[in-house]
Amino acid sequence: MARSSSGFVAGLTAAAVVVVGFLGHEARANAPRSLSGRPGPTATHAAGASKAPRDERHAAALPDGSGTGERVVYSLDDDRVWLVGADGTVQNTFGVSPGNVDPAPGTYAVASRSKSITGTDGVPVEHVVRFTSADGVVVGFSAAVHGSLPTPDPALKTGGIRESRTDGETMWMFATIGQKVVVIR
Repeated sequence: MARSSSGFVAGLTAAAVVVVGFLGHEARANAPRSLSGRPGPTATHAAGASKAPRDERHAAALPDGSGTGERVVYSLDDDRVWLVGADGTVQNTFGVSPGNVDPAPGTYAVASRSKSITGTDGVPVEHVVRFTSADGVVVGFSAAVHGSLPTPDPALKTGGIRESRTDGETMWMFATIGQKVVVIR
């Protein structure tokens, strides 16, 4: 009887390993490319991208070369976001406080959103709009519930690009699933 029981357990264990392996493969294959770290058809990366030209007289002006159509434009160098309408006019612009993990310059799409969660730094955040990952960390916009714009802890990898609560709500209304996000230098 002991032999048949151990054989039965071994068979169940082998079957469980196969099922878990299959489900893991399916989850990875069907995960949004922007969250898995794999560039997808909606994500293009500009290797060695140069800084987009700026209007020296108007620091908050939308940089040339930041794409076309309706989009979110995020400048890594300026820590600024522009929400651009379908006709190319800036609907809103505001400063942000990035984490310590930056996305590569390129074009992405909003992949997921959460109304409220706890950020990777342990801070409760709201209006979370995620569009890619870098260095194994999900990158997206969010607003701290208590309204602060933190200084990232260098010992902790964070991809949260923090905005004020008011700007977070504006981003939430504008950047729905699939919305284009252009990251520039």
